[in-house]
Amino acid sequence: MAGETIITVVGNLTADPELRYTQGGLAVANFTIASTPRTFDRQANDWKDGDALFLRASVWREFAENVAGTLTKGMRVIATGRLKQRSYETKEGEKRTSIELEIDEIGPSLRYATAQVTRAAGGKAASRPVSGAQPGPDGGSQEQWASSAPAADAAWTTPGSYNDETPF
Repeated sequence: MAGETIITVVGNLTADPELRYTQGGLAVANFTIASTPRTFDRQANDWKDGDALFLRASVWREFAENVAGTLTKGMRVIATGRLKQRSYETKEGEKRTSIELEIDEIGPSLRYATAQVTRAAGGKAASRPVSGAQPGPDGGSQEQWASSAPAADAAWTTPGSYNDETPF
């Protein structure tokens, strides 16, 4: 949507994501990402931490369940999403405004860690590692991302006659 503020933040989770369900049964996971800028102080010859930004974030539906089942407190993450401003009133009647990040994509940062990704169970995809060979229908090994060869009469394998000149 035009006019949305989309940002990417790198930081650490301050707690495990909190998974809840709405009355309608929709899953929502809420958590906070702490992002601390670091600068190099040449006089002290050392890195200095700046002021931390604590950003509340949320994800919805199956995405929320995946996040809650994967990410944990202290994990360094990279998240991108849309900033949303929410106004509310406290029990004491005070009006407040908060800014939250509605996450579009999130995952662990691999700068200081490694990760093994597995497909989420659901739909036709079963939970399995993303990389590596999978058993084939005959019990042999089949590369998960391997594609079958196109049919010999497929349009893409037949040389064309339209403008066959090199485009440069």
